[in-house]
Amino acid sequence: MNQGYKVAVVGATGNVGREILKILAERKFPVREVVALASMRSAGREVSFGDHKVLKVQDLAKYDFRGTDIALFSPGSKVSAEYAPKAAAAKCIVIDNTSQFRMDADVPLVVPEVNAAAISEYTKRYIIANPNCSTIQMVVALKPLHDAAKIKRIVVSTYQSVSGAGKEAMDELFTQTKAVYMNDKVAPSKFTKRISFNVIPHIDSFADGGYTKEELKMVNETKKILDKNILVSATCVRVPVFVGHSESINIEFEKPISPDEVRAILSKAPGVRVVDKAENGGYATPVEVVGEDDVLVSRIRKDNTIKNGINLWVVGDNLRKGAALNAVQIAEALVKDYNLQPKPVMAAV
Repeated sequence: MNQGYKVAVVGATGNVGREILKILAERKFPVREVVALASMRSAGREVSFGDHKVLKVQDLAKYDFRGTDIALFSPGSKVSAEYAPKAAAAKCIVIDNTSQFRMDADVPLVVPEVNAAAISEYTKRYIIANPNCSTIQMVVALKPLHDAAKIKRIVVSTYQSVSGAGKEAMDELFTQTKAVYMNDKVAPSKFTKRISFNVIPHIDSFADGGYTKEELKMVNETKKILDKNILVSATCVRVPVFVGHSESINIEFEKPISPDEVRAILSKAPGVRVVDKAENGGYATPVEVVGEDDVLVSRIRKDNTIKNGINLWVVGDNLRKGAALNAVQIAEALVKDYNLQPKPVMAAV
């Protein structure tokens, strides 16, 4: 009898891939075997799985998914577009971190604390999409409030760390910061403008109407996950922080709801921790949220300019809950709630 699942991590050498491997080990996901996959140029490199195990990275292009139960993808949209359907055709359930399949009508877009029931739709294509990191942390905080007082409109401004743009972006922040102190020339490469000691109101490419794709992701994904009738306006900004996204969220509700009621509701909500005191340091910042599973909510207060308005400050670890942890939680739900059976061990060829 098989004990555990065969799990593939695609994009294993990237920020999110490494975090997925770390979380699978931390949470003791019932694995029989874990396979690290990446592009041919990364094949042969080594990545850690837990404290004592090292995996040799295999070439994604040569991998046979037929014996694999679950594949956690975070290699970039173009790679997912090519290889996720191949994995799915082999009846390997794909949990994809890229934007490639999120808005496909027959692909569930899932945040387990918010819409876990949507996981059941995976059988349509054997693909489940992970939302955008900023969307995830926002809807985790907003779902229990929507249930209580029904949200009409959201205006959100994000302050997103450079790790959301990958390792090269983190390196650029580091080298530019050092260059400023050394009075050296600072030239942007990964970003359109200097990121050190600066903020850039531009994430992803521009679309029609002057919004960026990152902003439209928040709009469209929130509607798909939470409620198609909610109005959403987003401004997404890159800030010189290594890890941890922050969001200033203005919410207009249909029903009256007080700051005290918001605190009480969120204090009991899954995946949320309230850190909210009107005093120096009585709020969460990205530094405190790194490595945390929960989304932290602070600065809860009434918006006196509109009827039934509330302001929130929401902070989350974008690599963890914003990507890797959410994907692993989906895999855990497949095992626990959908009685996923491991495939038989394939005979060696």
